[in-house]
Amino acid sequence: MLSRQFVREHPETVRDAIERKGVTGVDLDEILEIDEKWRELKAEGDGLRQERNEVSSKIGELKQDGKDEEAQEAIDRSQELKDELQDIEERADELESQLEDALLELPNIPHESVPTGEGEADNVERYREGFDDLRDLPDEVVPHYDLGEDLDLLDFERGAKVSGGGYQFVKGEGARLEHALIQFMLDVHREQEYVDVLPPIPVNSDSMEGTGQLPKFAEDAYRVGARQDDDYDSDDLWLLPTAEVPVTNMYRGEILLDDDLPVKHQAFSPNFRREAGEHGTETRGYVRVHQFHKVELVNFVRPENSYDRLEGLLDEAAEVLDRLELPYRVLDMCTGDMGFTQAKKYDIEVWAPGDDMEDGPDRGGRWLEVSSVSNFEDFQARRAGLRYRPERHESADYLHTLNGSGLAVPRVLVAIMEYYQNDDGTITVPEPLQPYMGGQEVIEGSEKIGESAVGAGEKE
Repeated sequence: MLSRQFVREHPETVRDAIERKGVTGVDLDEILEIDEKWRELKAEGDGLRQERNEVSSKIGELKQDGKDEEAQEAIDRSQELKDELQDIEERADELESQLEDALLELPNIPHESVPTGEGEADNVERYREGFDDLRDLPDEVVPHYDLGEDLDLLDFERGAKVSGGGYQFVKGEGARLEHALIQFMLDVHREQEYVDVLPPIPVNSDSMEGTGQLPKFAEDAYRVGARQDDDYDSDDLWLLPTAEVPVTNMYRGEILLDDDLPVKHQAFSPNFRREAGEHGTETRGYVRVHQFHKVELVNFVRPENSYDRLEGLLDEAAEVLDRLELPYRVLDMCTGDMGFTQAKKYDIEVWAPGDDMEDGPDRGGRWLEVSSVSNFEDFQARRAGLRYRPERHESADYLHTLNGSGLAVPRVLVAIMEYYQNDDGTITVPEPLQPYMGGQEVIEGSEKIGESAVGAGEKE
């Protein structure tokens, strides 16, 4: 969140951020008015408190001097001041609570290098990798959802039967390939000096608020034990939408030492989001689903190092695609498409050649976002109380947080199924993954199970 002092002293900068990020439903003037009333009440309360202290200090002297009538007047005045002060403090506390809630609705300030734009069409492509030496592909690449069903790697029908739309079974060699991807990603990032964290899956509301998922994105998350009034409080639990939430909040309310920084954690987790059904044709297949696996990279750094670390984090996430030799591009996200909490964000998009639904390279295909690499500066740190002490004798200051997926597993799986597809309908296992699959080089699929897999003419 933004500090109230920053909002108070730089209202036009905040107003500009609200407009450039396309945030609606926020009345900055009302927030400034609440802040002004709160400060007036605090000042009035300080004055009453000082007067009460002065009156109280005279009561003993008056009694000692035998001035009982004046002493009683001082006692009566002290009680009046106490009552007035209690009333003002209650009103100030109420305003402060309103102010804190309102500040949570204000977006982070975009870094000066972020391109201005309204949506994804205004994002700036920074560079592409892997397109100079593309492998030979079939004349017609079969989309992953058809190929996955043909080889019995993906089962969407049974996933919907068990859990509803947006869920699936990953089966046989498909499941084995996904496990291989997860272990490969974790190993790559261990080489980059990331420390593994296996986080809890349910997270509380304080944690969701600390990273910015609440209150703005409550409708996108899955709750556990929701109240009948549909409000949330610190007793509620949520299925994590990303491991960013528990890992960032590991140190919530703590002070780290300068010697601790930078902290680099990686966490594998299942993730739960109400995403399916939002983007038309993308609802088909394993691209936009409610439950998916991801490896998340979270960094805690000194403020002066955060933008150098952002570039390093981008390279660390992209190295997975470099080693798998999957073509991809990096986008510098514009203000209208970068998100509520980020100060600067890059998206890494892998190329999947099986569908011609977006503007891909010359031969079609589409781009799939596999990582958002973000610098939040001190925005999350203020919400979560994440601080560090530059020197042991110095006061604590807010650190900067960064994160990025390293990577989103299903979409990398989709890219492999389509980019490493062969003319005969098999899939070549990328060389770096073969050791994780017992040396297997090609995925040929499995025979389907059940009467539904038998041709109609073969049924009894």
